[in-house]
Amino acid sequence: MTRALSLTDRLLRRAPRVNLVRLHGVIAAGGRGRLSDTTLAPLIERAFRQGRPQAVALVINSPGGSPAQSALIAARIRRLAEERAVKVHAFVEDVAASGGYWIAAAADEIVADRVSVLGSIGVIAGGFGAPEAIAKLGLERRVYTAGQHKSQLDPFRPENPEDVARLQRILDQMHLAFIDHVRARRGAKLDAEADLFTGQFWLGEEAMRLGLADALGHPVPHLKAAYGEKVRIVAYEMRRPFLSRFGLALAEDALMLAEERALRARYGM
Repeated sequence: MTRALSLTDRLLRRAPRVNLVRLHGVIAAGGRGRLSDTTLAPLIERAFRQGRPQAVALVINSPGGSPAQSALIAARIRRLAEERAVKVHAFVEDVAASGGYWIAAAADEIVADRVSVLGSIGVIAGGFGAPEAIAKLGLERRVYTAGQHKSQLDPFRPENPEDVARLQRILDQMHLAFIDHVRARRGAKLDAEADLFTGQFWLGEEAMRLGLADALGHPVPHLKAAYGEKVRIVAYEMRRPFLSRFGLALAEDALMLAEERALRARYGM
């Protein structure tokens, strides 16, 4: 005997489902609260597999971070999208810049607010140098290595031009990988006359004109327009570790906040 479907069952069966993943913060390996392939893998896998979604939406608010982690997260999104035959929408909140844009470019469509920041397609490395300061303090730097370049870019020794040139080659290779990814994903949408890969960033409207975004809008109205008023949007978010809910990791929280603020400051935030 076949059980008659309830009204609720019938409505749920008709309503398309979109699983929405929130990606907020700095992209970096290790550390709770940061975006990395390891921390995001269970969340992203569930979003693509649970409830037979018609699409997956990424809500991105990230100033960037690790190129490697950005590439790993983006690759996971693309692999699952192709395996599950699911369309991916990326919605930019405050910022999807540098590694944040790397992840956004993994989507089939990028939607931003007029004042969202997008781009910064470049790679940066930074540090400090203090050889003169320690000399004034009467300190002597002693380093012993096996391997000619093991102590390269030591901040307590004068810069070596060969070390700087070697680092620049590595940054150029990372930059090329970033450019290749954006070109592969955005293709003919990109403005062929514009120089988009200098590390410059733009607000949403200009980013759309340049082909870095597809539309202006926000998740709920945009998804309703695409999948109907009855679309079910199911949110997936990273869970905060148990102890952090009681303020027992304040030092790490403060450092992470300082790091994120420093990255966001590049974009006037």
